[in-house]
Amino acid sequence: MNITGRLTRDAQVHTTPKDKQVVNFSVAVNDRYRNKQGQRIEQTTFFDCSYWISSKVAAILTKGTLVELTGRVSARAWTGNDGEAHAGLNFHTSGIKLHGGGKKAKDGNASNTKQAKETEDNLPF
Repeated sequence: MNITGRLTRDAQVHTTPKDKQVVNFSVAVNDRYRNKQGQRIEQTTFFDCSYWISSKVAAILTKGTLVELTGRVSARAWTGNDGEAHAGLNFHTSGIKLHGGGKKAKDGNASNTKQAKETEDNLPF
């Protein structure tokens, strides 16, 4: 499955008790359509994403960056401390394409736009 959206916050790297690193980030996916009455409907879906392949990608996954993700979706439900029922969507990411729009990487690397351009240059079409 593919989703395209913008990061809602900078990615964070977490280390598991078994010394595996995972990159966690959140993506907002916007959908716009017209209902039967002709009204324009805008809907945003939020995904909590995880990426286990390389923690180095966290440096370029910054708030506002437009990304296209490949992976699988899972749903989760829980009861909060206040007794309220909650639900959320997880996206287990296996591939990331950058389309730019974020801020510069903190370590002085090239901007997301340049990296996205390099990615686009390698596309077969």
